[in-house]
Amino acid sequence: MKNVMVGIDTSNYRTSLCLATEDGEIVAEAKKLLRVKEGERGLQQSEAVFQHVMNLPELCDQLKLQEYQVKGICVSEKPRPKDGSYMPVFKVGEGLGKSLSLFLRVPLYLTTHQEGHIAAGEFTADDRPANDRFLAVHLSGGTSEILSCKRIETGYQIDIIGGTIDLHAGQLVDRIGVALKLPFPAGPYLEELAKEVDRAETSTEEFRVSSSVKELTFSFSGPENALLRAIKEKMATPAQIARATEQCVANSLEKALRNAMEAGHGREVLIVGGVAANLYIRERLIKRLEHPAVKGKLFFCDPAYTGDNAYGVAMLGWMKAKGEH
Repeated sequence: MKNVMVGIDTSNYRTSLCLATEDGEIVAEAKKLLRVKEGERGLQQSEAVFQHVMNLPELCDQLKLQEYQVKGICVSEKPRPKDGSYMPVFKVGEGLGKSLSLFLRVPLYLTTHQEGHIAAGEFTADDRPANDRFLAVHLSGGTSEILSCKRIETGYQIDIIGGTIDLHAGQLVDRIGVALKLPFPAGPYLEELAKEVDRAETSTEEFRVSSSVKELTFSFSGPENALLRAIKEKMATPAQIARATEQCVANSLEKALRNAMEAGHGREVLIVGGVAANLYIRERLIKRLEHPAVKGKLFFCDPAYTGDNAYGVAMLGWMKAKGEH
């Protein structure tokens, strides 16, 4: 029987379970997106909690725990590793984790959703930052932060040094996507729609909206208003508006990360979270920030694990277990 760590993550978007070995092999995983009604832009916490409660028995059964030697349970108990960080959805996973720990008589390790994203990025990227201290960007529907990260024995020491002052990158993508009649969450659909600009046989004038960046912070509320106005007034095609949304996110990040590098926060950057799956944004950031004049080095999570998942949580469990010995 393989020795495994059970990872559990119950976020705003997905119920996720994962079994991983100490060397990072995923031996089983089960995850399910939370259902959002057509035209809606998210879920209330009460509805998300209910869906997690209903999803977990089915997903637990898929893991076939009896076929493995469980060495511990690791669960994301809150959004971020800081005092006062709280969200009801994570208490569903924490409750399951505590129950499994008692029933199986194995250690329980607690971590956070954000650390899980960073660990998933490090363990699935083609390469990882060489230095123990590096920059991380967490881009999702609930977070858009620039972080100063330091690897420690049991996970990460994280300080927020920048990010959005209003809407998150994922919120911008979802709100514009829903306004364009795309399904929620809109990220993959908006990316596919934007590709129509590249496939167009005749070139058209590029439609763009301005990015709003001040030092290490950025704002998406102004661009959101401009994009919604463009949809309402038919100032551009849906594909052009989708591409302008991607450009705005990429440009905002590029400017803020340049400023972070110039301020001495390092030039190695790990980019994680659901929005990091967007290939256009990835390629644009690589082109601009890995330019010889900038000398940045970017690392990206495997697209399959940019979204909410429990793999990084499971690997943090192994880190914490090692730290105890």
